[in-house]
Amino acid sequence: MRIAALTIRILCQLRNDKRTMALMILAPIFVLTLMSYIFNGTQYDPKIGVINAPESFIEELEGRYAVIARYSESQADMLIRESKLDAVINYKRGIPYITLEGSDPGKSKAVIALVQNSIQGVNQEAKPDITYLYGYEDMSSFDNFGPMLIGFFVFFFVFLISGVSFLRERTQGTLERLLATPIRRREIVLGYILGFGIFTIIQAALIAWFSINVINMMMVGSFILVLIITFLTSMVALTMGTALSAFAENELQMIQFIPLVVIPQVFFSGIFDMSTMPAWLQLFGRFMPLYYSADALKQIMIRGRGIASIWIDIFVLLGICIVFIVLNILALKKYRKI
Repeated sequence: MRIAALTIRILCQLRNDKRTMALMILAPIFVLTLMSYIFNGTQYDPKIGVINAPESFIEELEGRYAVIARYSESQADMLIRESKLDAVINYKRGIPYITLEGSDPGKSKAVIALVQNSIQGVNQEAKPDITYLYGYEDMSSFDNFGPMLIGFFVFFFVFLISGVSFLRERTQGTLERLLATPIRRREIVLGYILGFGIFTIIQAALIAWFSINVINMMMVGSFILVLIITFLTSMVALTMGTALSAFAENELQMIQFIPLVVIPQVFFSGIFDMSTMPAWLQLFGRFMPLYYSADALKQIMIRGRGIASIWIDIFVLLGICIVFIVLNILALKKYRKI
């Protein structure tokens, strides 16, 4: 009887918690629907620029579903450096010289296999000469995914810890006592953000240092820029976590935001190839902070780019921080109007 009574009490609690019931049903449906669109996307066709290539070789490549376009050497060099081509094939004296963009080892291997099969298809004996613009021949998938994983783990843990911590300040009455003083809402928000911000600086530095120096993640660019991006990622997670905590009544409800806020961002952080997704889903990914964080980290760590290539990512992350700081201040209105 006691077990039955306890069971009934738990069921009644769940029945009265409409948000928990909705998320238990709707969150898995949302994530599964998102995954179905992502994994049922179109097949990726390598984008290859050709220079002075024989027509028979080009036809063979196109027959294997590669996207082929003819360029001059200067045009091809510019496009591959902007990562708009996966490879450039330049025929010189009958030998195909292949320059691979190289930042994605999966795409590089696909291009090499495609070219080798196409050469055999036209009965040529020439052995291709292969060079890498970024990366290297034995580059692992971990080197490719590493920058995205840094951004994801920084975002995930800061989002969760800051949201739960700010929620606890409210449920334990600390926030209420603060609001009873002459302190202004913006001062409360900025105080919490600066307090957690000091912690995020330490966190960002340790994670970046450990990834590069201990587990030997590929690093070509500036470590200072990596620190800036990881710090901005932490601040985005911090401001989002504290803002969303205003809509939670307890720690369980805060954790329920994970499948709605954190998990979808994994799919748009570069771990999965966005170019194979439907166009509307690619546009949806542009609203995800981790898209910009992962893009900047990949540009720095794998391609060795500088501030000129990541300034848009930096401004977007800063803009998201500012938006959520304002939302944090507005959210405190329901506790006190100053």
